[in-house]
Amino acid sequence: DVIPPRLSVSTATGGRGAAILAAGFPPPVSPPCSRTRRRPAPRCSRCGGAPGTRSVFFNQKSCQTGEVAVAEVAVQSRSSRDAAVQTDRSAVPDVQQGACVDESGVLAFLRRVEEVVIKELNKNVTSRAFDGFDVNWTDQNRTVLCLHALSYPEAQDQHLQVTGVSWNATGSVVACSYGRLNDGDWSTEKSYVCTWNLDRRRLDPQRPDLVVDAPSSVMCLAFHPSQPSLIAAGLFSGETVVWDTSKPEDPLIWRTGMTDDTHTDPVYQVHWLPDAKHGNHVQLLSASTDGKILVWREERDGRLMVAEGFALVAQQIPRSAQLKKLVWGEAAVGVTSLSFSHFDPHVFVVGVEGGFSLKCSTAADTPAPCRTGGSVPLRAPAELAFSPHSGPVYSVSCSPFHRNLFLSCGTDGQVHLSSMLQTQPLISLQLSTKYLFCVRWSPVRPLVFAVASGEGDVHLFDFEKSSQKPAVSMKQAVDECPVYCLEFNTKQTQLLAAGDAAGTVKVWQLSSDFTEQRPREMNHLEQLASELTD
Repeated sequence: DVIPPRLSVSTATGGRGAAILAAGFPPPVSPPCSRTRRRPAPRCSRCGGAPGTRSVFFNQKSCQTGEVAVAEVAVQSRSSRDAAVQTDRSAVPDVQQGACVDESGVLAFLRRVEEVVIKELNKNVTSRAFDGFDVNWTDQNRTVLCLHALSYPEAQDQHLQVTGVSWNATGSVVACSYGRLNDGDWSTEKSYVCTWNLDRRRLDPQRPDLVVDAPSSVMCLAFHPSQPSLIAAGLFSGETVVWDTSKPEDPLIWRTGMTDDTHTDPVYQVHWLPDAKHGNHVQLLSASTDGKILVWREERDGRLMVAEGFALVAQQIPRSAQLKKLVWGEAAVGVTSLSFSHFDPHVFVVGVEGGFSLKCSTAADTPAPCRTGGSVPLRAPAELAFSPHSGPVYSVSCSPFHRNLFLSCGTDGQVHLSSMLQTQPLISLQLSTKYLFCVRWSPVRPLVFAVASGEGDVHLFDFEKSSQKPAVSMKQAVDECPVYCLEFNTKQTQLLAAGDAAGTVKVWQLSSDFTEQRPREMNHLEQLASELTD
């Protein structure tokens, strides 16, 4: 066989030989001897040349690189931080450290735009584009929820009813009184006052934090306006007592006792009053169906002594054409409810068994007809009689936002919105075919009030939405079990407590619609009162 000769290129010559190899030709080899055929010398596995020879070769770079590492930068950060600006502080030039500021240029710019900016600001002041818009950065609660259903099983076993509820000065503790408003031996039956702290982490709805035993049915109660542990109550026996809930072993600290000054009928309302003579003290007022309204002061021996007193008798009630049914004379007019004005500490409204409301004053100096017994002379406080309900008035409530407006409700199932400037009601709302036991004005919304009905409902009214029907009605109790009492929480304004005849106190969480005052709501209330009065 004849092996074709190959090109022999010396590496020392460089140039053209290297170019031939680079073009892909096989590496050159020397021709074998014509006499003796030798075995081919071993070749390098990389370049194909003989070992020990210098050869020129090329590499494919695409296959000579190492493995490329890939990483997602977005997930490599182990910590994060929010900043109001997108630059670090070091990236912002510090004017205080000698940075060059063109003050003359800034001043020239401000002078140039001053007239335009002032003109636009003046236009914004008179613009009404955002009337009614209220910015609220808090979460809005649009539903009314029942947070708690509180009860005392022992009182429920005796079929006692919740006759009153009250919030303490901090707004965290709710108290209720147990008694009877329908039938039974009220005078001798044991009764209770219970309290629950709603801020406790382990609140037990059927286990009150404190239970106070009362010797007689408790008809009403009221926490002290500034001392969270003091609570006053009126009893069926006619007594008025004060307990200190911080002394669970012996909470009774003051009582009226059974004297000539003590009420002879059940006490249906107690109210704390500021002491005009001693600014740091308060006095306690009680009202009863015996026609007397008494103001008590505390004594060191644990007794409550009468400081002054008032009496409502038919003879001294201002006459009107609407009160022809009243038997005129010295007969006592039973007081069932009472509410003081938020604008004049001397003015208050009372509801009476005769079905009408009376405007009264603690500054009255007209003596009441002589009454037997008693350590202080009684005065006649009535100044004006309003058009009556067709049955006893069970509750009255003065507006916290208008000095002349008040609400009343009673056994005729109606709510009257009245003004102290006229005898006729401004609005009469027929809400129920049964009794209405309690009405309370909202402490934060001028146009909102709540009503407790004998059909087991709690009605929330908003005059901004409707003046004839409730905005929301909550079913407090089943089988038309009456709701006897309710109170707004003045500190935690989203809370409303209501007590019923089944012995349960329900704490309702109100929606934002009932706790946030609307723009121009006060103007709406003023307009409502003035238009109807005219």
